[in-house]
Amino acid sequence: MGFIDNHILSLMTFLPVLGAAAILCVPRGKDDVIRWIAAAASFLPLVLSVKLLYAFDRSVAGVNVAGQFQFVEHYSWIPSINVEYFLGADGISMPMLILTALLSFLAVIGSFGIEKKVKGYMALFLLLETGMMGVFASLDFFLFYVFWEVMLLPMYFLIGIWGGPRKEYAAIKFFLYTLAGSVLMLLVLLALYFNTTNPETGGHTFNLLHYMAQSTHNGWLKGFDVRILLFLGLFIGFAIKVPLFPFHTWLPDAHVEAPTAISVILAGVLLKMGTYGLMRISFPIFPDVTRWFAVPMAVIGVINIVYGALCAMAQSDLKKMVAYSSVSHMGFVMLGMAALTPTGMVGGAMQMFSHGLITAMLFFLVGVVYDRAHHRQIDGFGGLGAVVPVYTAFVSFAFFASLGLPGLSGFIAEQMVFLGSFDVFRTIVVIAALGIIFVAAFHLWALQRVFLGPLNPKYAALEEINAREVFCLAPLGIIVMYIGVWPMPVISLMNSSLVHLVDLVKAVI
Repeated sequence: MGFIDNHILSLMTFLPVLGAAAILCVPRGKDDVIRWIAAAASFLPLVLSVKLLYAFDRSVAGVNVAGQFQFVEHYSWIPSINVEYFLGADGISMPMLILTALLSFLAVIGSFGIEKKVKGYMALFLLLETGMMGVFASLDFFLFYVFWEVMLLPMYFLIGIWGGPRKEYAAIKFFLYTLAGSVLMLLVLLALYFNTTNPETGGHTFNLLHYMAQSTHNGWLKGFDVRILLFLGLFIGFAIKVPLFPFHTWLPDAHVEAPTAISVILAGVLLKMGTYGLMRISFPIFPDVTRWFAVPMAVIGVINIVYGALCAMAQSDLKKMVAYSSVSHMGFVMLGMAALTPTGMVGGAMQMFSHGLITAMLFFLVGVVYDRAHHRQIDGFGGLGAVVPVYTAFVSFAFFASLGLPGLSGFIAEQMVFLGSFDVFRTIVVIAALGIIFVAAFHLWALQRVFLGPLNPKYAALEEINAREVFCLAPLGIIVMYIGVWPMPVISLMNSSLVHLVDLVKAVI
């Protein structure tokens, strides 16, 4: 157990890619064997994430820049340019690691219905999981960037090969948008590397902790104007991934064409990497610019909330409606982060975790009806509640969670965002609160058109949700309800690290 304890983050990161290697050795035609290897390779990180959760010491998180990280693995990787293999977890990354492990396992189970090129699909999916885990565990910017890029290629092929009718267009659009953000991130990475010195060796460094420690030094990076440019470069790179307005246009196309399980991962995990990158890299490294840019970030957040909700209301495709709802809900994350208050920051991080669970449920549920009806047109259904009552109950639960019903996790997250940002951005918060009306409207309107009213005779014999699909949905629903009733386990997990982040950003320079 000593090896597992000392290398738990590495095991969570690389067990999936070892599973992918094993899958490539399986003879063609053994699809069931491949599916179960993929399930095992994604289940093991989930087991380790539970161990990680119970071993995490909440009392020491956030003591200082270095002391907030636990389960640290720190080795020299490329000594000639001072690249380090540096992994660690704190209250910011812990919820994301757990969410990634859970959704990846459920997405693999949800992909058991894939019949086309199963070996390639499962191998690419496991490679994607390795990239996602690595991003949330990395404390070296070079390593972070490598894992960030590792995600790009599997997602491109998973959409481009296993997607819908316009899959090539959606995959290329996703690739180009994300690549543009990666180029900006690379330029900032180089600027930080050549302007930061490792105090121990005297050479340049990619160590994020050294960047954070030197961010409070006067004159670092040759003046405020330079830091603004670097911050904006990172901000655009991360904003594309979130996605924030006006960098959001790739998302609906990618979601509509992607297979169900890939939509789950795309909305549940990949979007969170943008806001996570802002918390992990942009805010602590550029605290002065973060304060300077707080109001524009809040404005962008409220635009996302209202614009995303209005776009969702206008959709006739159920999956595209859920995609635009993600744009709206990620605006709450941005608003909470921009407030730079402990409550707002915790609310934003809580919304990241909560939205990952809820949106995963929504995309799984859209996939269920698409597999049976072979279309997603909202007006093409009607009265399904009488035919598939269990499925209707799951959809109703997920919709109410998404619109922020009290007692479910979405309500807690949104209220913390409002409470934490009201004193800072009163007018903006009032507009954002009014946006909740639109969020409720498109959910309830869709629910009415699909499940209520006269039954569409074409679906009088529609098949009820099956056991495998319930297996994918039930854990998410239980966690959403548990957090909605008792959010303290998640809040206590992230609170100290986020309070420390706020203190760091607000420190006088």
